[in-house]
Amino acid sequence: MPKIEGRNAVLEAFRSGKTIDRLYVLYGCKDGPVQTIVREAKKHDTIIQFVAKERLNQLSETQKHQGVIAVSAAYVYASVEDLLQKAKDQGEQPFLILLDGIEDPHNLGAIIRTANLAGAHGVIIPKRHACGLTAAAVKASAGAVNYTPVAKVTNLSQTIRELKEQGIWFVCADMDGELMYRQNLTGPIGLVIGNEGEGVSRLVKEHCDLTASIPMKGEIGSLNASAAAAVLAYEIVRQRM
Repeated sequence: MPKIEGRNAVLEAFRSGKTIDRLYVLYGCKDGPVQTIVREAKKHDTIIQFVAKERLNQLSETQKHQGVIAVSAAYVYASVEDLLQKAKDQGEQPFLILLDGIEDPHNLGAIIRTANLAGAHGVIIPKRHACGLTAAAVKASAGAVNYTPVAKVTNLSQTIRELKEQGIWFVCADMDGELMYRQNLTGPIGLVIGNEGEGVSRLVKEHCDLTASIPMKGEIGSLNASAAAAVLAYEIVRQRM
């Protein structure tokens, strides 16, 4: 897991535009330089965790963390064009999975694994308020990140708008949507999966063409994000066959 430790190094990483997926900060630390780093992290919508000194010591590889450790992306991101090119190279209509604010690295990794097995041409994640390709996400993907490209975009709604212009249409997972078995999920498609708690945000949902629900029989609320992604991805696979 690529770690950046120490106040100057972490601040420089943010200012140079390096993709930082998570920032660990000493709990209760009010030092000026640390507050500057926290402000910079908030500006970039990086996930911030305030932790005890023991936890920082555990995470530290240098033991010179000075109260801050940043975790940068473990893998290089692709571009959205790379994903479309992959579909073209395979002579297939694009099948993309877009994630709106997935915060759990294990969910992200599991979805990338599903994307690979279902034949999706790539995964698109937002830069802000979401987990990136950390070591935990890469590990949970069981090697799928080596084959399934992941693109990181500034604005998910804008990306959907641009992809619609290229003939791709979008289905969003939503508990109040039309039953997935009644939907036509063939053709060039983007499957949008929402955050573990709130689901797909209103703004992103407004840009989708369809909302699809998974039939639920049990007493508990809903499937988790990676399970929902798998069920819907394989309904798309079934219809494409």
